[in-house]
Amino acid sequence: MSMELFKGAYEGAVTATSYAEILLAKAIKVHGADCPVKYPDTAYRLPVITALSGEEVNTIGDLAPILNRIRTTNIREELTLENAKLNGEATLYAAEIIEALRYINGAKPDVYPYCGFVTDPILRKFGVPLVDQTIPGVAVIVGKGKDSKSTAKLVKELQSKGIMIFLVNEVIEQCIEENVKIGSEFITFPVGNFTQVIHAVNFAFRAGLAFGGIPAGQRERAIEYQLKRVFAFVIQLGPNDVVKTAAEFGAMFMGFPTVTDQPVAEEIPEWYQSEPDYEKIGKLGLEIRGVKIKIVDIPVPITIGPAFEGETIRKKDAWVEFGGGRSTSFELVRMVGVDEVEDGKIEVIGPEIDEMPEGSVFPLGFMIDIYGRKMQEDFEGVLERRIHYNLNYGEGLWHVAQRNMMWVRIGKNAHAAGFKIRDFGEILIAKFKSDFPAIIDRVQVTIITDKDVIEDKIKIAIEKYATRDARLKDLTDDVETYYSCLLCQSFAPNHVCVVSPERLGLCGAVSWLDAKASNEINPLGPNQPIEKGECLDAEKGQWKNLNDFIYANSHNTVEAVNFYTLMEYPMTSCGCFEAIMAILPMCNGVMITTREHGGDTPCGMTFSALAGTCGGGMQTPGFMGLGRRYITSKKFIKADGGLARLVWMPKELKEFLGQDLIDAAVDQGLGADFVDKIADETVGTTEDEILPFLEEKQHPALTLDPMM
Repeated sequence: MSMELFKGAYEGAVTATSYAEILLAKAIKVHGADCPVKYPDTAYRLPVITALSGEEVNTIGDLAPILNRIRTTNIREELTLENAKLNGEATLYAAEIIEALRYINGAKPDVYPYCGFVTDPILRKFGVPLVDQTIPGVAVIVGKGKDSKSTAKLVKELQSKGIMIFLVNEVIEQCIEENVKIGSEFITFPVGNFTQVIHAVNFAFRAGLAFGGIPAGQRERAIEYQLKRVFAFVIQLGPNDVVKTAAEFGAMFMGFPTVTDQPVAEEIPEWYQSEPDYEKIGKLGLEIRGVKIKIVDIPVPITIGPAFEGETIRKKDAWVEFGGGRSTSFELVRMVGVDEVEDGKIEVIGPEIDEMPEGSVFPLGFMIDIYGRKMQEDFEGVLERRIHYNLNYGEGLWHVAQRNMMWVRIGKNAHAAGFKIRDFGEILIAKFKSDFPAIIDRVQVTIITDKDVIEDKIKIAIEKYATRDARLKDLTDDVETYYSCLLCQSFAPNHVCVVSPERLGLCGAVSWLDAKASNEINPLGPNQPIEKGECLDAEKGQWKNLNDFIYANSHNTVEAVNFYTLMEYPMTSCGCFEAIMAILPMCNGVMITTREHGGDTPCGMTFSALAGTCGGGMQTPGFMGLGRRYITSKKFIKADGGLARLVWMPKELKEFLGQDLIDAAVDQGLGADFVDKIADETVGTTEDEILPFLEEKQHPALTLDPMM
């Protein structure tokens, strides 16, 4: 074992905690011991302390005894691996205290290029990609690389593999110098310098608190969760120092190994290893942490990976754009016979990108013909929605909406790299065949940019959409089989989502047809059929077989679930939910807020605070996570009065649901003007503020039976 590393961990812990003590004493002198302290937009205040000890921190003065305790109990001079990890834990505490002090009185200390603390809404935004392993692992890159080009190449290689990245110290400036795309939209977070590395750590601990349902202060469970479910590792570049060494042992305490480009006198196998070759260092980190990457070779001139899914291409940065109301566009996946498809064929009908002037607008149509021995017509819509994700994985490509409402841009950078219209086909063929090998045998792509041809072909697509929609409208919860979704159990072990025709998954990404298709594609996967069996309560929506399945698959923690009420045995929530519903007793109704709405709400809690109340697989009457589209379902809290109970929602959500919300109100006999009776943040953000509005508008919730 490396005595040199152990000594560095001890000295670094002493240095870090001493520095924290100095800053804490100064803060108390300047601001007073009663000054509030917390990170912004999180339900977990100071997550490292919340997760490991559960000690309540409200003011600066609360931090002093915590720091004294950790210095007394953790800092160990005897040079052993276990003591080095304890010294590392002490360093995590110290860094959390140092960084939290920067946010006193609502200060916003981080300016570009640093992002600082990564808020709960961002954590939950990436919940689904983390649990379905679209994001297969997390890399924390610390220090300064040997040169900017090598550092940039390392970061881009990890981005192409879909790895979430946290950047600390000079590597941030090196990436900017080489025009590497960084920021939350690229799941590459430039958190800052020195102790700001703690923002990668408190992100990981919040995963356990938010998704794992681990109670505050359950130290051993918190660490076990990190080891088993958060696949993170550290890459240390450039010369090290004792504080960095101590922090790296803090990572080891959490189960995260370190690889470095520096020579190490005595490595700690599987925990602290040296690899000076930048072509190999990322691969070694992935291997040590056990992160498996499925490699798909796509012959296009741009980088393809989930890191680019959130990239926004502004009009001024686009070489050419398609659709978005400015031209005709559509996308269509069709199941065809074996003789109707030539595998791998890509045909472009109309101008190629070389014939498209900068800033121009063209029509665009995708016709993807698929043959597979196990392909079914029900799978068409499921596969069609994958077009959005597959194209957005391209660096310099931007795709929004779907069907004949899609909007696509090709960035100037992608054009400069040599991207062609036919390369859309290369991406789609490669991704469809690699992601769905069980049902897809042959794929052919036709891409249309000719304005006359597309007007003819879009008629085929619209007819197909109408047929699908008619089938979906005929589906109700009266079917005998629902489907489980256990995907989120990789992060939330006790959460069980059950999807019915009239209630999609709370992440908003899995409909009943999606789950049915997923099960037929992969019978051993996370979507399993459940025969409802004996009905125990028709009004509230409870069935014996569903209860039995949920109880067994929630590790015997959830005994019963009602599908149609918020108030008694509601469905559990993991943390990936699109929105959260909460009761408003004074208004005799419910409110809904979304991850996108970061402000206050009438229940007195922000989205983050609410998520801490009902996430992590907890069953919390009066609170529930949900998918946005469930709001327009006929079965939306039907036993509680349905849509008539909805009294507040963010303006953005109201606009997102649009005509569908109006149609749902009309369908439930509430009238087309019902949406105007729902308050939003422009009316108020407390019950006292919105109640007069509801009374003036004669909102129907005020005439219903009391919810409590």
